Amino acid sequence: MARRALITGITGQDGSYLAEHLLEQGYEVWGLARGQANPRVSRMRKLLADVQVVRGDLLDQGSLISAVERVQPDEVYNLGAISFVPMSWEQAELTAEVTGMGVLRMLEAIRVCSGVSRGGSASGQIRFYQASSSEMFGQVSETPQNERTAFHPRSPYGVAKAYGHFLTQNYRESYGMFAVSGILFNHESPRRGAEFVTRKVSLGVARIKLGLANELRLGNLEARRDWGFAGDYVKAMHLMLQAATPEDYVIGTGRMKSVRELVEAAFSAAGLDWEQYVVTDQTLHRPAEVDLLCADPKKARAQLGWEPKVSFDELVAMMVEADLHLLRDGGDPHDDSSWP
Repeated sequence: MARRALITGITGQDGSYLAEHLLEQGYEVWGLARGQANPRVSRMRKLLADVQVVRGDLLDQGSLISAVERVQPDEVYNLGAISFVPMSWEQAELTAEVTGMGVLRMLEAIRVCSGVSRGGSASGQIRFYQASSSEMFGQVSETPQNERTAFHPRSPYGVAKAYGHFLTQNYRESYGMFAVSGILFNHESPRRGAEFVTRKVSLGVARIKLGLANELRLGNLEARRDWGFAGDYVKAMHLMLQAATPEDYVIGTGRMKSVRELVEAAFSAAGLDWEQYVVTDQTLHRPAEVDLLCADPKKARAQLGWEPKVSFDELVAMMVEADLHLLRDGGDPHDDSSWP
């Protein structure tokens, strides 16, 4: 009998790649959505025709219990969140409710449906994956960052993610649940939302190359991140839930690149000189900036056998090429049905 997985955030970048990977592994995959009439669900079905949809909302405890009871999953991947960091200052309360409290509601749904009590055992239970974030490190105390590095989040998003991370640990320790967190560093793809800096850059380059724009406005070019390919990172999520014991893992490449280097690579992939087109705009800076993030993925490498496959330059070239193709065909960057 096929193993069954339930994914929140199924309509996002990570949810789509994870669903594809699990389907390839022979899973029966269900996606949580707030309503069957959700336009993103209908667009997703063009890409993921074999995914079944169950109604549920991370803001509604009862709906999550009903969803878990209906699906009876072996594994739950909680990827749902208000994930665009700059927006978390504008919608701090909603970010806390979805990105933070949503973790509590899903953990409670699993606990209730599994009949787990304090001091229980992880054996035979629903296995739970929480999508934690490198934004929890924020103002870093050491570089690179590993599973023991202290958190100092610098945004409402990072604070909410830290809450969900500690809560996952707490349920593991209090109830013996097989609950793990993957502390994922920046992971990108042609399916990344147009509001994120990597996709903003790849789209901007494509527009300039095709004569649809003559400049690209960006904020802090000196911020440094550990960027990898989302398709590689979802495989680490799956591996975490196949381990013998529930543990948390840092997932990243271990290499930092600045936004400036991202820009250089993207324009180079299109045969353009970035300095002729990029304009820095102070209004695009965050209220509290995270200057650098770099993963130390040694534990994941040693215990899970996980390694990223796609290099930084390959990732950037992939995104630029995908956006050139999209715009040449008259596609809409905000329409998920155009995902490659």
